[in-house]
Amino acid sequence: MTLPIPEAGAATRAEILDWLDRFAACVRDVDFRSAYPFWHDDIVIFGTFQELVRSRQAWTDTQWSNVWPRTKEFTFDLGNTEVLASPDGAMAIAITPWTSIGWHPDGREFDRPGRATIVLQKQPDGRWLGVHSHMSLGRGVPQDSHGARPIKAR
Repeated sequence: MTLPIPEAGAATRAEILDWLDRFAACVRDVDFRSAYPFWHDDIVIFGTFQELVRSRQAWTDTQWSNVWPRTKEFTFDLGNTEVLASPDGAMAIAITPWTSIGWHPDGREFDRPGRATIVLQKQPDGRWLGVHSHMSLGRGVPQDSHGARPIKAR
């Protein structure tokens, strides 16, 4: 017998979609400082620039600094997002496509879609914190984007 996939209930799904939407706004604004509270200090992630990154600060230094200023209009596709949750409500997983715009070296824009798996842990105060993230570009999407937007806040 195989157990069913643990889909999140309506309340948890709404909380996670809200979390994704608010975090995406930080990416669009290139606002690292506002994004920090979404993530655990000791997060472990896979990223484009390094295979395994440990700590939110290392993630900021190696990923956020290299990606967020070079893209625009980042958003998660909430309508196509799956949210799974542990039966006890302590953990959730968002499986979500995302879109953004990048720039070729000559300044022409290109679509820069991708997908993400984000593992979240519910904290005693009710907040969700990301404890793992794996984001990747779609097939055939250029790895490099040549934008240079300013970082709003570190």
